[in-house]
Amino acid sequence: MHIDLMLDSLDGLSVGDSLGQQFPIMRRSIQDIRVGNLPAGPWGWTDDTEMACSVVAELCAHGGIDRDRLAAAFARRFDPGRDYGFIAVSTLRRIQDGAQWREVAGAAYDGQGSCGNGAAMRAAPLGAYYAEDPKKLVAEAIRSAQVTHMHPEGVAGAVAVALAAGRAAYARLSGIRPTPTEFITTVLDHLDDGETSRLIRHARTLLGASAEQAAAELGNGSRVTAQNTVPFTIWVAATHLADYPSAITTCIAADGDIDTTSAIAGGIVAAYTGTAPSAGPIIGVPPNWLAAREPLPDWFDPDRRPRPRKSALRRWLSGAS
Repeated sequence: MHIDLMLDSLDGLSVGDSLGQQFPIMRRSIQDIRVGNLPAGPWGWTDDTEMACSVVAELCAHGGIDRDRLAAAFARRFDPGRDYGFIAVSTLRRIQDGAQWREVAGAAYDGQGSCGNGAAMRAAPLGAYYAEDPKKLVAEAIRSAQVTHMHPEGVAGAVAVALAAGRAAYARLSGIRPTPTEFITTVLDHLDDGETSRLIRHARTLLGASAEQAAAELGNGSRVTAQNTVPFTIWVAATHLADYPSAITTCIAADGDIDTTSAIAGGIVAAYTGTAPSAGPIIGVPPNWLAAREPLPDWFDPDRRPRPRKSALRRWLSGAS
C-alpha cells in the first residue's frame, strides 16, 4: 500500500478543490492562473476535501474501508458550511440521527440511489493507495462509494476515478508514463458497461481535441452527476498527466462544477506528479498553491497509520491482479 502517494493525491485534490471554489470570487482570469498571479490564501476547501480526508484517515488507520465506520465518520464530521449538496445534507443528517447508511443511501431518488459526483470526488487518494492492486482497488472504491451513492453510475464514477489515480500512481512507481490512450484504456479495462464508461470511451476518441470540445461532448459537472463529471476529468488527466497546473486550469476554464472537476483531476494528476518542486517535464502541485490552501481539518492525522505491507509490482496494462 502506498500512503505517501495517497497523501500526494489528497494534496492535489484539496488544492484543486480550494482553488476551484475560490476562483469565482478571486477576481482573477484564467491567464492569471497560468502565469501564477493569484491572491494569497487561505483558499477554503469544500465537502470534496472534507470527505476525502475521512477516506484517507480510514485507510491510514485501518488499511481498508469499513462502510459502517466510514458512514459514521462522514456524519460525525459533516459541516454544512462546506457546500454539501442537498442530498448529501439529508443523507448525513439522517445518519447522525441514527439511521443506517444502507437504508438512507438506498432510498435516495425514489429508491434508485444517488448517481451524483460526490463519491467520485473523494476517490482519487484511495486509488493511489492501491496502485499495485487493481482488483482490490475496485472492491474498496465500491465500498467507499456505497455509503452515500448506491446508484450504479454513482459507484462507477468513483471506481473510474480511483482506477485513474491508481494508474497515475503506478506510472510514478514504474517510471513509465502511459500514453493518453493507454491511460484511458486501462481505466476502461476494469469498468462495467454503463453511461459513465461509455462516455469515458468517448473521451478516448476526443484525445487531441480542444478542451472546449471535450467539455461540450462529455460534460463539465454542471449536472452534478457522475456521468456528467467523471469522463471529462479522465480526459483532462490523460491529457495533462505530467502538468498539474495545466490540468487545474483546464477544469476551471471549462466552467461547470469547477471545484469538483478540479478536485478529481487534481487528485489523479498529483498521484503522478507529486507535490515536490518540478523536475524536468513533470510539473507538480505548485508550492505556493499548496501553501495558500486552507490547512486540512484539525482532526486529520495521517500519521495514525498501519505499517505498509510489501507487494510486487503488478502490470496494469495486462490486467494482472
